[in-house]
Amino acid sequence: MAALELYSKFARVWIPDTTEVWRSAELTKDYKLGDTVLHLQLEDETDFEYKLDPKSGVLPPLRNPDILVGENDLTALSYLHEPAVMHNLRVRFTDSKLIYTYCGIILVAINPYESLQIYGSDIINAYSGQNMGDMDPHIFAVSEEAYKQMARDEKNQSIIVSGESGAGKTVSAKYAMRYFATVSGSSAEASVEEKVLASSPIMEAIGNAKTTRNDNSSRFGKYIEIGFDRKHHIIGANMRTYLLEKSRVVFQASEERNYHIFYQLCACAHLPEFEPLKLGSADDFPYTKQGRSPIIEGVNDLNEMEATRKAFSLLGINSLPFHVRAVENDESGHLVGFCDLTEVSYESMAHWLCHKKLKTATETLNKPVTRLEAINGRDALAKHIYAKLFSWIVSQVNKALSTSSKPHSFIGVLDIYGFETFEVNSFEQFCINYANEKLQQQFNMHVFKLEQEEYMKEQIPWTLIDFYDNQPCINLIEAKMGLLDLLDEECTMPKGSDDSWAQKLYNTHLKKSSHFEKPRMSNKAFIILHFADKVEYQCDGFLEKNKDTVNEEQINVLKASKFALLVELFQDEETPAAPSSSAPSGRAKVGRSTQSFREHKKSVGLQFRNSLHLLMDTLNATTPHYVRCIKPNDIKAPFMLDPHRAVQQLRACGVLETIRISSAGFPSRWTYQEFFSRYRVLMRQKEFLSDRKLTCQSVLERLVQNKDKYQFGKTKIFFRAGQVAYLEKLRADKLRAACIHIQKTIRCWLARKKYLRIRQAAITLQRYTRGHQARCLCKTMRRTRAAVIFQKYTRMWAARRQFLRQRAAAVLIQRLLRGYTARLEYKRLVCEHKALLIQRWVRGFLARWRFRRIKRAVVYLQCCVRRMLARRELKKLKIEARSVEHYKKLNFGMENKIMQLQRKLDEQHKDNRELSEQIRQMESHSATELEKLHMQLKTLQEAEEESRHRGDLVTSLQEELELVRQELEKNKEVIFNSVCLCLSVCLSMVAELNEKNTLLKSEKDEMNRLIQEQEQAWAKRSVILVEEVTLEHSQLNEERFRYQNLLSEHLKLEERCADLRSEKELSKHDHNRADSGYSSSQSDSVHSSVLTGSEDAGQTAADVSLLLKLQRRVAELEKEKMDLQSEMDTKEDQLQLEQTKRVLGAERDYEALKRQELESDNKKLKKDLQELRQSLSKGSGSKLASPGGQAYNVLLEQLNSTTEELEMRKEEVLILRSQLVNHEAFKHKVVSPTLDLHELNEDGELWMAYESLKETNRILVSQLQTQGQSHEKEVEGLRAELQQLRAELDHQQQMLSNSLELPHDALIQASLQHEISRLTQQNMDLLEQMGKQDKMIRKLKKHLKIYMKKFGEAEGVHIEQSSPENIVGESGRTVSIVRKERDFQGMLEYRREDESKLFKILITELKPRGVVVNLVTGLPAYILLMCLRHADYANDDQRVSTLLNSSINAIKNVLKKRGDFETISFWLANTCRFLHCLRQYSGEKHNTPRQNEHCLTNFDLSEYRQVLSDLGIQIYQQLIRVIENILHPKIAPAMLEQETIQGVMGVKPTGMRKRTPSFHEEGSHSLESILKQLDVFYYTLLQHGNDTELVRQVIKQQFYVICSVTLNNLLLRKDMCSWSKGLQIRYNVCQLEEWLLDKDLQGSGARESLEPLIQAAQLLQIKKKSQDDAGAICTMCTALTTEQIVKILRLYTPVNEFEERVSISFIKSVQTLLKDRKESSQLLMDAKIIFPVTFPFNPSPVALETIQIPSSLNLNFLTPV
Repeated sequence: MAALELYSKFARVWIPDTTEVWRSAELTKDYKLGDTVLHLQLEDETDFEYKLDPKSGVLPPLRNPDILVGENDLTALSYLHEPAVMHNLRVRFTDSKLIYTYCGIILVAINPYESLQIYGSDIINAYSGQNMGDMDPHIFAVSEEAYKQMARDEKNQSIIVSGESGAGKTVSAKYAMRYFATVSGSSAEASVEEKVLASSPIMEAIGNAKTTRNDNSSRFGKYIEIGFDRKHHIIGANMRTYLLEKSRVVFQASEERNYHIFYQLCACAHLPEFEPLKLGSADDFPYTKQGRSPIIEGVNDLNEMEATRKAFSLLGINSLPFHVRAVENDESGHLVGFCDLTEVSYESMAHWLCHKKLKTATETLNKPVTRLEAINGRDALAKHIYAKLFSWIVSQVNKALSTSSKPHSFIGVLDIYGFETFEVNSFEQFCINYANEKLQQQFNMHVFKLEQEEYMKEQIPWTLIDFYDNQPCINLIEAKMGLLDLLDEECTMPKGSDDSWAQKLYNTHLKKSSHFEKPRMSNKAFIILHFADKVEYQCDGFLEKNKDTVNEEQINVLKASKFALLVELFQDEETPAAPSSSAPSGRAKVGRSTQSFREHKKSVGLQFRNSLHLLMDTLNATTPHYVRCIKPNDIKAPFMLDPHRAVQQLRACGVLETIRISSAGFPSRWTYQEFFSRYRVLMRQKEFLSDRKLTCQSVLERLVQNKDKYQFGKTKIFFRAGQVAYLEKLRADKLRAACIHIQKTIRCWLARKKYLRIRQAAITLQRYTRGHQARCLCKTMRRTRAAVIFQKYTRMWAARRQFLRQRAAAVLIQRLLRGYTARLEYKRLVCEHKALLIQRWVRGFLARWRFRRIKRAVVYLQCCVRRMLARRELKKLKIEARSVEHYKKLNFGMENKIMQLQRKLDEQHKDNRELSEQIRQMESHSATELEKLHMQLKTLQEAEEESRHRGDLVTSLQEELELVRQELEKNKEVIFNSVCLCLSVCLSMVAELNEKNTLLKSEKDEMNRLIQEQEQAWAKRSVILVEEVTLEHSQLNEERFRYQNLLSEHLKLEERCADLRSEKELSKHDHNRADSGYSSSQSDSVHSSVLTGSEDAGQTAADVSLLLKLQRRVAELEKEKMDLQSEMDTKEDQLQLEQTKRVLGAERDYEALKRQELESDNKKLKKDLQELRQSLSKGSGSKLASPGGQAYNVLLEQLNSTTEELEMRKEEVLILRSQLVNHEAFKHKVVSPTLDLHELNEDGELWMAYESLKETNRILVSQLQTQGQSHEKEVEGLRAELQQLRAELDHQQQMLSNSLELPHDALIQASLQHEISRLTQQNMDLLEQMGKQDKMIRKLKKHLKIYMKKFGEAEGVHIEQSSPENIVGESGRTVSIVRKERDFQGMLEYRREDESKLFKILITELKPRGVVVNLVTGLPAYILLMCLRHADYANDDQRVSTLLNSSINAIKNVLKKRGDFETISFWLANTCRFLHCLRQYSGEKHNTPRQNEHCLTNFDLSEYRQVLSDLGIQIYQQLIRVIENILHPKIAPAMLEQETIQGVMGVKPTGMRKRTPSFHEEGSHSLESILKQLDVFYYTLLQHGNDTELVRQVIKQQFYVICSVTLNNLLLRKDMCSWSKGLQIRYNVCQLEEWLLDKDLQGSGARESLEPLIQAAQLLQIKKKSQDDAGAICTMCTALTTEQIVKILRLYTPVNEFEERVSISFIKSVQTLLKDRKESSQLLMDAKIIFPVTFPFNPSPVALETIQIPSSLNLNFLTPV
């Protein structure tokens, strides 16, 4: 595409700037060929003219479209250049707070200088198993890619972490190792991953220090190889170190510190274990106070030392502080302390610190040194000691991390300096930059190789990419006659110096190498053109640092130390032996020592070059992964990016070189489907073909004319730089034109709609105006006519009112006069009537009062007399009731008395009926007489009225008229005044009534208000009660959750313990095998020398300690489990007690009383029967007791009468007890509702009989209890006697053996042994006889029960054939007792030898599908229950425990071997059914009468029910984990990546890290697959017979998993946070809700578990601009945390140009509104959480006797009982 088309008006470009490096501007005029100036407008709207270079004609770089800004991968940008990279990094780092960005195969990490919550275990779990492009850039993504490639390709991997000091290299390497330790774990050896992580604090303590750029700067490079076995578990690690900065030990610049370990030791000086070191403050030692900054802000050296010591103890290193102290004391003032600690000679050390040895051909001289030379020698010794100590610690760490087996593969983590350039650069910077040159060369070759492989894979023409080759620079340094060779040569010269070496460099390489230059103003420096920048090195100090010389005599003094570890540090520094040694072996020693001496004399540069070559060989043999750390600023401000420093580091670390290589080829790469989905809007209808590749080719040929700008690969389209931006511009223009067309059409429609609405409004106004005028005219006419009518009626009304007023006055006067006279007469009559009434009531009151007084006295006397008689009678009854004979006499004839009482009651009823008939006759007679009298009275009254009317009517009227006239004339004024007074009184009464009415109204309002307040109070109370109930439920759920978590942890520990035991056994066998081949494999293994006998013993001790720890942990967990279980049991018992208190009523009391009475009577009858039988058996020899004799007949009659009377009394007692317990039933059962036991007869005989029966019943119960207690005491006494006899027997045996012990007589000894064995055999025989007797007693008891049952039936037949009186008595009873036959069905019996066969067939080999299809659900549980019932019936506790324990263990083993969903669901259903059956058949209320007969009677299995409940929880958790494993890989593709709504989503350009495509591909997961999987889960659970509530809990857990996984992916994927993606999520959630509605699972809580995902989708779609929008977001997103809301807002990415990003000010306003929320700061949802499960009790309606065992199960050895 031509530049004229790109540089048009409104195009945006980047121009250089001195402050911001690059600045954005917009063209205000199209660029034309030949223009020398670009007319631009800056972002602050100022015009600017950018001058172009007329020679080169280079135009400023173009800016990418806004939708490409902020991409995860820099290679996804259309324009790849430095300003685009800087802008993308700035937007991600400062705006979105994202510190990681991909740049092809590089991960760019910017140090945020702030603690971020993105490294937790939840983030590790989220990245584990994901593809590298599927998630946002992260160090965990790179680690996962390395781990996955190692496991997949079986090839070693390496992660190269580089960057300058303070960029975060060490932290990145630490997080990478933490990721490997978390996702892999150790296999055979215990806690290897912990040891790997523990090496970090040790190396930081001895190798890190504070610098001006970084508070925790690593002053050495390291390469850690983490070893893995064939199962990809960590088995060990190995560390290599490079370039330790030894000069820091003796010198620190201002505001810097020495290594951390020195200050940590000084902080521990007050501890007792550090007193022998004689430590003090860090300011007391010259080596620690030079930087004048001994404290780091926010770091506690004491706590850091504690962490370092823990790491040392974990790795088994315990000697570090003493040797570090030795270096610390290396000062003249502390020389004595130094020698004491190191156990060296003070005189020798003091001598050789101030002297040096000179060797000549003939003699050796000791020459004193100057003060400066002595100080330099002391510093050199200190550096050498620290370097040796550092190497020794590294070797000890490697030994601790080593493994006995050879690693199958490894992942290396390289943490090394980045490219460095300072004002003064010396030997250290030279070596660092040399290493970076080698690494950059390796990186270039790897990138070149990847590009070539990509092109060859896609079968596009391969074109050589021109990239920077730094081989000449490397040759300048390491080739023959290079800088390092010349440096080593100069070091070997006797008078070699830095100046002479510089001159050699100038003579050899100046003007001969393009990478070597000489500074203009210096002869002691040189310049090397590195790949990143030019660096000027000062030659001063190069030779001394390369030699690294130490006084040999000082080393010899240290070797002579008595401290073994100090000697070990210098054991490899042997000097040449003396020539006087003449032994044959001496020459060999001399050779070896000479060789080691030469090794010691190797230069530092040579050693570094060799180690670097070894490192490069290792890296070249692995697959590298690159992490480039960037330091954003020098002031350590959080999330602030300094563009100058960032550009400098990007150039130095090779990121821009990667961009340049990518832009030189085809940086933008799209699959055909992605291109079709994105640019479908640019295609014409005829271009749509079935083949996507042909469609894309035809479109591109039409849109882009230059075919060199793109290439068609096998699966992808490759674009040159800028082509994607051009296509995006075409797409945006097409969408903009479409938007304009849509706007035009809509505006036309709106204008026409507005015109029609105005026209309709005008017509309506006219219509209403005309109507209003007509109505006004009509109204005027009506008013005129109404006025005439009103006048007419007004005049008539005035005249009529005058007439009525006069008439009313006359009538009023008449009424008042007549009323006055009538009231006077009425008052007189009322007074007379009241006087009579008072007299009558007074006389009646006095008469009643006297009567009551007399009656009360009489009643009191009667009560006293009756009480005295009753007490006498009660005493007699108590005395007589104690004997059985009296009981029989008292009960004898009671039935006759009852019959007599019934007859008396019938006679009384008969008398009452006769009296009532007489009363009715008298009432009818009196009614007829009253009617006659009324008729006579009526005739007399009529006659009287007629005479009175005829005689006195005229005279009375005349007299009254005259009187009225006189009174009117006399009292006219008085009447008028009285009328006025009456009116005033009436008005006052009306006013008072009105006031009372108002008061009543106010009181009514007040009462209403109080009622409302009370209602509100009750409502509040109800709300509080509801909250308390919900709080209790939540606490219960939390306790269940904790308990179930502890249970799962306990199971994991048990599994871990079992694995460790098995591995220990295997390791023993492997160890035996390894010993045999040890000698042959000794040369091959790297770490074979470490295996010694002491370490084997230490390993076994470590294993034993680990097992002990595990056992203690298991014991603690079991204790916690028991405590939690007891708490749950108490709470459940309380709840059950409350429920039972509400449910229990009178029926339960009645049943208990009935049962007690029946048991006592039955036992009493048995006792009497036994006594009678004994008496008969005693007199069986006499003739009187013969069956036909008289005595026999008498006894038989007495027995029959006694049994009859007892049956009758028993039924009477039951009737009376039932009447007392339930009063309502008593009222319905008696004949009359007012009948009372006291008033049933006059003598109260029935009540006394009832009391006597009750008393005798109590006596019998007490006697039964005393007999039971006495029987128990007798049994205990017999047992005690048996124990005493055994003890006496043992004692006698011991005495006999002691007295008869004759050691010299063998015969006596043999006889003694024989006697002892005989007595022992007798004891065993006695025990066997006792057991047989117990069995015989149980059999006799069973037979006795059967005989008693038969005897009772025969007795019942005899009673039925008795006299007619008994028949009449039985027919009159109201309650009858029905005897039920005991049924033994519903039990299965088996032999003990068939137990294993039973569990094998019923549990181990049972297939779920073969059972569920045609049989009853829960069949194994019912079979186990029926077997358990038989064991309970047989009272065999051993069989019960064996049956339950074996079944539980068998179920666990089956689930461990076959962990598929169907098996787990099947056994979850059967376990729950077995648990419910145990509870149901333990006496629950939900049973049928038949099931109550089958309840367990002999054993309490509540503990086993708890064990089964725990087993159910374990199976449920295993089921949930299986469901998670099935659903997890399907959730993110189905919920986020699949384009469920076609045409809404558009694929944005991607980089080299290709993410999973968002369109539907063959084999990819969709929402339909999730719904089908949910159907499978749901129907399988129901088919296996799981309870509905349990299925609801499983569905809720599934939906929580879907929500958490989807939301976590959304929070970690920037490309998914868009408006269209929110629409897709809402659509998918609606599909899930419809599934819930279809399955009727709305109330399961599954919909509520999706609420965070729903709110996240709404957050993506809601408007995000104003303050009101921020408030709406805070109100809406209640299920999301503040971190999640802010994260989504920061990740929000526009897919089209018409969308806008969320501004930083809006995000800050949302944070301000949400700052008061109290919630966790966790970003991701915990997808591994499992809600606490409950198993609601669900009794089974299935009768056990109806279950048929199918023959296909081969359970023929089970016999129904």
